Amino acid sequence: MLNLVNGQLFRLRDKIFLSFPFLQRIAIFFAVFGPATITAMADNDASGVATYSIAGAKLGYPILFVLLVITPLLAITQEMGVRLTVITKKGLGDLIRENFGVRTSFLIFTSLLFANLATITVDLTAIKTASSLLNLPTFPFILVMLITIVFFVIKGGYKLTQNIMLISSLFYLTYVFSAFRAKPDWNLALSNLFVPHSIQFNGEYLRNFLFIGLGVIGTTITPWGQFFISSFAFDKKIAASRIKFAQIETYVGAFLTNFFSFFMVVATAATLFVNGIPLATGEQAALAIKPFAGEMAGVLFAVGILNAGFMGVVIVSLSTAYAFSEFFGLSGSLDRSFTQNRGFYIIFLFQLAVAAIISLFPQASLFKLAVTAQVINAIMLPLVFKYLIHFTSSKNIMGNFVNSDFKRRFAKIATVIIIAASIAAILSAILGG
Repeated sequence: MLNLVNGQLFRLRDKIFLSFPFLQRIAIFFAVFGPATITAMADNDASGVATYSIAGAKLGYPILFVLLVITPLLAITQEMGVRLTVITKKGLGDLIRENFGVRTSFLIFTSLLFANLATITVDLTAIKTASSLLNLPTFPFILVMLITIVFFVIKGGYKLTQNIMLISSLFYLTYVFSAFRAKPDWNLALSNLFVPHSIQFNGEYLRNFLFIGLGVIGTTITPWGQFFISSFAFDKKIAASRIKFAQIETYVGAFLTNFFSFFMVVATAATLFVNGIPLATGEQAALAIKPFAGEMAGVLFAVGILNAGFMGVVIVSLSTAYAFSEFFGLSGSLDRSFTQNRGFYIIFLFQLAVAAIISLFPQASLFKLAVTAQVINAIMLPLVFKYLIHFTSSKNIMGNFVNSDFKRRFAKIATVIIIAASIAAILSAILGG
């Protein structure tokens, strides 16, 4: 009886979709939805939140203009990664190993591992600080969080991990609420998206704008992001016939990421910049905005940092595990058990353990860890984009889905900008330190 009812419901669903093609397209879009949005949102991890907070506090509304630069850069580079995987049915790491050998794979993977370990440690430390701001028992909270992460990643499979990350993305709404409670000048904020103005553009401000603005780009577009979006899309097993919907998602994801980044900047610009309050870390922002925007705004900002750190820990750890499997020709999928996927999960657990131990040492220098990650990322990015552009521009590999002339030129220009951004982020961190 139950099978009969289910069969009738499925037939009714199919009949509705056939009658309304638009509904069918919407259903297909949500079927492929996930990899690009999660990757883009995770770019705003705890380090990203700190960068945006400091940018808003130090430069005010004019830095919002940089968001118009970041959005297409992020969208087009990630679209290339998704398209590469959907068409070839291989991850970026797989293709590098097959075309450039194990030696090159080992070099890139080792660099990725060290950079990601530094990033994960910074995210865990931000979680520790944010939890104390929220009066949560720090060490028990982190322990429970790590156990929860291990359980749902190893036991839950791809679908559960994706759904938890999408739910986690909703917590970025806390920055929207914080920004509104800060009572900013919305006309000034929106107009600065298009033309930076209403500030004294002296030499010192312009230097800060250049370094911090490029640093914002460098912290948003990362090597791990390119590997993760490729591997996560491969693990989702998106059919080539649905590539257009996957491509659309990359643009949606890039927009959503910088939509929330906009409010991070506004919250600190409207409170800290206008009152001349210096800021050194993202966690300080949660405390610093309270006198100007109220207790609730500070609490919401801290919750946002906590969530950003959580997403960063999960996604960056998984990006290394995926890369390890692909670079060395091993099985790497969230839908495989621990015994079937031993190397993948061991790398994942290893990173969590090492980062947790380092973050517990009070003498650990977050500054040095952040700079180390930026240095390695700056070195890796030219190589990663070289391979990405090479593969997506190859007719033999991509067939009819090869890069257009516009995308090829845009990607090369983007590579130069991103390299400059990474170098600027390093110099900014060193000079600021």
